[in-house]
Amino acid sequence: MEKILPWFTLKSVPGIGNHIFKRLINRFNSPELTFEASPDDLLEVEGMTPRLVSAIKHHKLPDQAKKDLDLVMQKGHKIVTMSDTDYPPLLLQIPDPPPFLYVFGLLDSSIKNISVVGSRNATSYGISTTQRICNDLASLEITIVSGMAIGIDSAAHEGALMGKGNTIAVLGSGLERIYPAENYKLFHRIAENGAVISEFPLKTEPEAHNFPIRNRIISGISLGTVVVEATKRSGSLITARLAAEQNREVFAVPGSIHSFKSIGTHTLIKQGAKLVEHAQDIMEELSHVIKAPEGNDKTINETTEIIPPLSPEESPVFDALGPYPVHIDDLVRKLSMEPGKLSSILLQLELKGIVQQSPGKLFSLAAKE
Repeated sequence: MEKILPWFTLKSVPGIGNHIFKRLINRFNSPELTFEASPDDLLEVEGMTPRLVSAIKHHKLPDQAKKDLDLVMQKGHKIVTMSDTDYPPLLLQIPDPPPFLYVFGLLDSSIKNISVVGSRNATSYGISTTQRICNDLASLEITIVSGMAIGIDSAAHEGALMGKGNTIAVLGSGLERIYPAENYKLFHRIAENGAVISEFPLKTEPEAHNFPIRNRIISGISLGTVVVEATKRSGSLITARLAAEQNREVFAVPGSIHSFKSIGTHTLIKQGAKLVEHAQDIMEELSHVIKAPEGNDKTINETTEIIPPLSPEESPVFDALGPYPVHIDDLVRKLSMEPGKLSSILLQLELKGIVQQSPGKLFSLAAKE
């Protein structure tokens, strides 16, 4: 605890943001040496002013910061500082990395991280595609990074866990304020197979302005960011923009041209983001940095679709469906079929595992394994 107190103290100095904090550490190597530095030496650091120098020289650690650190120890969480070997090395390369991270789980120093973000109100197509890509990436020993929100974020974490891989969740709240609450179990599963991290004190509420701030960590900790299903004004586009500013790769999964939920991803592709259909698309783009593990001959970009035999009645129903859910009333009109007969055929296709039903009498083709 003693070695962490100076980090908390310097971080709590009014006016010392992440940019200046990083410059001070680059110049003096540690918070302790920063406090010992002369006023003249401090003024040589870009952004420092006489007022900030005075604040550093007279500052004391607030009682609330001490309480927060005590709670960290009590709850069994960890603090990882910029000088620790397990602080994410890619994150150190951005202009304003968090001086320290609150960590639940095990955070390692690997750079083989890919972030995957997208809509909270995702379609079944977005969920299944995200899970498949993240499953495949995890099987290639890539760590999946996301924000643990509902929708695409949760699907990304779930896909990594399905692939027996590691995953990192970056919260826009403190570790003692799990958000959303329904992801309580996922929160603990992630910690058992990676880490949940935050730059915010443990009891920080999930306030709206925290999420754009945390997005720079999601992109900054990763070699590239994959966007799945983003509307025109999606927060995921902020993460993509930050990734580009951090000189990281930006990937986008295409959707239907008729879906407003993919307008943002299509815009990214028009702007130069690499179109992603399979995990192999990502691996090829990053082949100069990461290699597939030895002995892994899995061909990811070729998926053989095996469809069981269909009856003459089932074939037109199957052909009328796609990855996006369609309401049964729309299918009745499209196929000019009696509702009762159509329901029976859809049930048969569900039992064959090639059609799935979503709440609200919506039907789509089942996701391929």
